[in-house]
Amino acid sequence: MKLLSATILLGSLASTTAFGLLNNNANVASNSQLNMARKPFISGNWKLNPQTKDEAVTLAADIASKITDKSPEADVALFVPYVFIESAMGATKDKLMVGAEGVCPEINGAFTGAVSTGMLDSVGVKWALAGHSERRVIFGESDEYINGQCLKLIEQGMSVMLCIGESEAEYEQDLAGAVCAVQLKKGLAGISKEDMDRVAIAYEPVWAIGTGKVATPETAQKVHSICRGILKDMYDDEVADNTRILYGGSVTPESVDDLMAQPDIDGALVGGASLDSEKFGRIINFETK
Repeated sequence: MKLLSATILLGSLASTTAFGLLNNNANVASNSQLNMARKPFISGNWKLNPQTKDEAVTLAADIASKITDKSPEADVALFVPYVFIESAMGATKDKLMVGAEGVCPEINGAFTGAVSTGMLDSVGVKWALAGHSERRVIFGESDEYINGQCLKLIEQGMSVMLCIGESEAEYEQDLAGAVCAVQLKKGLAGISKEDMDRVAIAYEPVWAIGTGKVATPETAQKVHSICRGILKDMYDDEVADNTRILYGGSVTPESVDDLMAQPDIDGALVGGASLDSEKFGRIINFETK
């Protein structure tokens, strides 16, 4: 029923097919090709991994060692389970940022198992994920809940990476653009233009997460251009041009270079490959074309 309802809602949005939106915002893509100000952002999402503190420390230290003077000028972050945050920070020695995989939109109170923005901020966390498809689908986090996370992180003076993306069924129905529009508009509701410099967007087609399937660079570029156009409609050209939009969904050492060569792809949110220091190291050290 949820998919049916979503399909009916999204289908009612005029001119919002995945590539129909592209035509309305084609000028954004050409503008972004001229914008060299967006610093690449390579990030890893460890999810429910690894299983011990020692493994986390070793992995974090090994990944940090891959960042050298010859690495591309880019921000690098690891989003790790709460219990490993401080250990990972110690292991990486400021060579990269360590963030949280999520946060509760409440500050305190009777919310068993929750972690607040204040708690994260107190241990030095400056970035957190919001809206990852696994949180939406498995844990039932709604767009309203995700918006609450985004607002609380911004209010705390922190930064948020808002994850968006369509299911395989929605993609096959050309609803990628419509889904991204809904998730962006609901997720960013109440966030001002002035605060958008603390927001990054991660486009992760759900059908590509953990499946080994990767959207072609051209397909990913088209949806990223759509997202940039949506940001232009929501804010203005400046926000659209300056906001970093990352691609996620089975990013590998073999696919990263072609993805990063696209004008509207500003980085990667990496799942499985971020658990392998050699693979993630290669992704951090992507080669420009």
